[in-house]
Amino acid sequence: MPNDPDSAEPLVIPEFPEDRRSEAQVRREARIRLARLEADIAYFQARLELIGEPNSSNRAAQRKLFTLLHKATAKQILDTRRRHADLR
Repeated sequence: MPNDPDSAEPLVIPEFPEDRRSEAQVRREARIRLARLEADIAYFQARLELIGEPNSSNRAAQRKLFTLLHKATAKQILDTRRRHADLR
C-alpha cells in the first residue's frame, strides 16, 4: 500500500554549515565584526566633529542621531569583547 507509514523513506534533515563553524572561524568573524564596529565609531566621531555646535534644528537632530549611534555601537563593541574575551 503506497500510503503505508512503514513504507515511507526516512526523513533526512540536512546539517547546516553554520552548525559546523570551528572556534577559529568564530574568532575570525568576531574580529571582523569588531573592526567594522570600530570603523563605525570613527565615522560617527568624525561626523560629530564636523557638526560641531548645532546652529539649526537640522544640525541638532543630526548631532542627536550620531550621538545615539555612537553609544549603541560602543555598547555592541563592549558586548562583543565580553563574549570573546580572547580578542582583547
